Amino acid sequence: MRAIWKGSVSFGLVNVPVRLFAATESHDVSFRQVHESDGGRIKYQRVCSIDGEEVPYSEIAKGYETEDGEMVVLTDDDFKDLPVTSSREISVEKFVPSEQIDPMLFEKSYFLEPDQSGAKAYALLREALLEADRMAVVTVALRQRTSVAVLRVRPTDAGDVIVLQTMMWPDEIRTPDFSVEVDEVKESEVKMAKMLVETLSGDFDPAEFADDYAEAVEELVRTKIEGGEMTRTPTSTKSSGEVVDLLAALQKSVNAAKEARGEKVQETKTTEAPAKKTAAKKAAAKKSSADKAPAKKTAAKKTATKSTAKKAPARKQPAKKAS
Repeated sequence: MRAIWKGSVSFGLVNVPVRLFAATESHDVSFRQVHESDGGRIKYQRVCSIDGEEVPYSEIAKGYETEDGEMVVLTDDDFKDLPVTSSREISVEKFVPSEQIDPMLFEKSYFLEPDQSGAKAYALLREALLEADRMAVVTVALRQRTSVAVLRVRPTDAGDVIVLQTMMWPDEIRTPDFSVEVDEVKESEVKMAKMLVETLSGDFDPAEFADDYAEAVEELVRTKIEGGEMTRTPTSTKSSGEVVDLLAALQKSVNAAKEARGEKVQETKTTEAPAKKTAAKKAAAKKSSADKAPAKKTAAKKTATKSTAKKAPARKQPAKKAS
């Protein structure tokens, strides 16, 4: 893991140098929006809603929309006078009983690792939190903003570690606008509900739960790859061992420029890897005499055809091994 912050924990006169590591990571399945017919990625442009023109990043500013729909534009100079902090200290404000912290307030979790010089003080704070069964309410500056957080001890395979969990501000917790009212709950119904709770009671083991959706999606994709159900697109370079054809990219740029000027564009085929060899031979043919050029182009095409025929089954071979 890579440390995202370095500083120290301060409680009383004790100072513990620590490093901060992100304690969680998302494994959500992510998809790209593509054109169904050819697999091309869908691109979005930054277009102004007033003049309809595309806006470059250099002209984009932050705007605050008022309740009546007016827009207040804020510049970098406006933000210079705002209260920010760059303190490298996690300051313990008080130690509170664990049950007084509503879990809904918790936001992000981080592991605290001590520097070698602060290992003893770290262990002292860890044992004090465990013995007192309390959490330390702290203030910490992350990303130039002061946040309220708590320090608590979490058991891990490597031993007990101190975890810092940032918290939301109280006014960020919404109040439900509904209530649940019933005329009467019978004692027999309550008794039966308690029996059900007892039947389903047990200890919590996170290993008993799995993300079935993500596993099903991965299996679905794996099946399609093995069946050859893939759409090759000009941007499909991430999963391919082929080198990007620079000449083809330049040709497309030239064609796009000609189309913008209304000129007629001659179609060229440079989508497969063997086309790179063909382009090189064509370039060599131009330098040679005119009567030899057709022969070299023909040979290049034959070479590309043979190379494509040989490589076609080899492209599917890695997918079979992956299963």
